[in-house]
Formats: sequence, C-alpha cells, structure tokens
Amino acid sequence: MASQVLSTIKRPTDYFGAPLAKLLAEKISTVSRDFNTKGFLYNIEAVCNELSLTQRVELIADKLKTYLPKNFVKATGILHKILGPENPSETGMFTNYYWLLPVAKYIEKYGLENYEESIAAIGEITKRNTGEYAIRPFIRKYPKETMKQMKKWARSENFHLRRLSSEGLRPKLPWASKLDLFIDNPKPVFDILTILKEDEIKFVKKSVANHLTDYIKVNPTATHEFITQLKDTDNEHTLWIIKHATRKHAGSG
Repeated sequence: MASQVLSTIKRPTDYFGAPLAKLLAEKISTVSRDFNTKGFLYNIEAVCNELSLTQRVELIADKLKTYLPKNFVKATGILHKILGPENPSETGMFTNYYWLLPVAKYIEKYGLENYEESIAAIGEITKRNTGEYAIRPFIRKYPKETMKQMKKWARSENFHLRRLSSEGLRPKLPWASKLDLFIDNPKPVFDILTILKEDEIKFVKKSVANHLTDYIKVNPTATHEFITQLKDTDNEHTLWIIKHATRKHAGSG
C-alpha cells in the first residue's frame, strides 16, 4: 500500500503533498469507516502544489482537524491506531516515519486544551518520528506540568523519549520559534540535562551537546558554570558531550 503511493513521488517536496495525504487517508480509513477520504484528499490536492514543505505539513494538519471527529479525544484515539511499530533505530525518523509530521502538527495546533491526551500522543509520535516541535506550545502554556513530564522522559528506557526531554527544550531549536522561558534561569533545564549527562546513546548525547551550545549563546555565564560542574568526571559520555558542546567556543575549555 505505502509503496504504491510512494512510487508516484518525483521530487522530495512531493512527499508532503498528495502522496502523503493519500497514505494518511489509507491508514485512517482502515480504523475509521466514517473518515471522508474523498473530501480530505480533494481539499489537499487542490492547493498543495503552490505551497512550501512546511505549509504542506500545516495544510494536512488542518485538514485532519476538518475530517477527524470534532472531539479531540476521539480524534487522537484514531491517530494512535495508525502509528504502527515503534522506531528501533536512531535514524529513520524523517525517512520511514516522515508521514507523521502532519500528525504531530495537528497535536501542536489543536491539542492545547487537552493536555493529558496531547502529551501522550506526543510521546507516542516521538517513538517513531519526533515531538520536539509539537511539545513547545505545551511548555509555554503548562511549564510546571510539562517540565515534570520531561523529567520522566529523561529517565525513560526509550532513548527517543530521553532525546525529546532535551531536544524539545532547546532555546534555539532549528526551524522552531525561540523558547526563551528558561533563558534567564536555566536551572530547570540543566536539571534535566544532568539526568542525561551520562547517556550512552549518541542520538541523545548529540541533543544534549547541541542544547548546551544553544545555551552558550543565550546565557553563557550560567552555561559555563554548569559545564564546569560537568567536567568533574571521567565518564566518557559526559566528556563527549562537553567536547561537542564547546567545540565552536574556544573560551569554553
């Protein structure tokens, strides 16, 4: 089924146009007989060719809002059923699971009033694709609750969730709006990075290093103090993180 849809793709951008919409519609229609596949596809195909990649993702998310049940809990219940097996690898999130980007955007845009259901959905999406963008509005609106959840994810056995606990909080995450909530007082974030400082998974370590690089730019004083504390170790994973976080900043040691 998926291979038949993907065989029509000629340009990378097309992955996020009509073929992706068809793939999603096929998945949803297998678990929801009431889903209006024809209307969903028509309203995407009619306009997507004129849109950028990010605009296409948002368009599909908006049409999910239109054609899924109005009740958000029912809608996310349907989406949970199409996720499929978790991604066992550190790679593949934007190749094998690229089709989940509009699903994450749907949660990001339309789930803010349903915190518990949305956080559960973001966690499940992250095990396959990524929730690093979808989580950010929830951090802003529910900082206490979301930071508590991030700490839980930082201790998870699932390395995708551990990565999300760092990546989702980055103040300068690429292709995302700036998250300045903790810039003046980054201790809540550094507490989470402390949990991750000895992580053995490179996917997670790279996120922590990039996160520290971000903070060197936005709050160098607090970050250098934190890195100095981290240096008091012989753990190879912590030392790797420090090296990669400071490689572009000669004054960081």
